[in-house]
Amino acid sequence: MIHITVTQVDPGKVEKLRDWLQVVQGPRRDEVTATLVDEGVRHERAVLVESSDGPLLVYVVECDNYEAARAAFAKSEHPIDAEHKQVMAEVGGTPVPFEELLDVKPPA
Repeated sequence: MIHITVTQVDPGKVEKLRDWLQVVQGPRRDEVTATLVDEGVRHERAVLVESSDGPLLVYVVECDNYEAARAAFAKSEHPIDAEHKQVMAEVGGTPVPFEELLDVKPPA
């Protein structure tokens, strides 16, 4: 299953978001991959989109059970998860509703 969220980002916090995600996928990548294993997440991706209404963070997670992954993240004791929650709360804003127009995959 692929899960997508879109969130407005405070324009004054975009650099903080960029810096944090560079740290996450750079020097602290091993910590992140350990948390993904605990959460049952196969792939996680984030992209920043500049829109006429300001910057948007599009977050994509691939896993078998998104609710179980979220629950594992919520109760995680990994220091990097606590830091991630803090940074995302600081830079993020209102979730943005979107209309899914395509969801196709070949049969298993």
